[in-house]
Amino acid sequence: MDESRYRELAADALRRVVDVFDDLDPDVADVDTSADVVTITLRGGAAGKIVVNTQGAVRQIWLAGRGRGWHFAYDEASGRWLDDRGTGEELFTVLRGLVRDAIGVDPSRGA
Repeated sequence: MDESRYRELAADALRRVVDVFDDLDPDVADVDTSADVVTITLRGGAAGKIVVNTQGAVRQIWLAGRGRGWHFAYDEASGRWLDDRGTGEELFTVLRGLVRDAIGVDPSRGA
């Protein structure tokens, strides 16, 4: 995939990540964007943070949260960002699971 296509797909994915949290109260999940990084601060207990960022050099999107990290590459055949270890895990499914496990809310809008 060329740089232009990657940037377009990655920008769209980051917008979708932000959209996932549109309907959630910011007191539950606060979303901050800066350049190619989305930081989600989850409230309540030890809920913590989730960080989603682009990695242009390897044409991936990285997700970190709850002590784990994932690297997602765009799969042209399915049109989805899939874990590069071949697990079949998809970016938005993993993101929703992290949020659900941390704060008991399943953000499903936008993804």
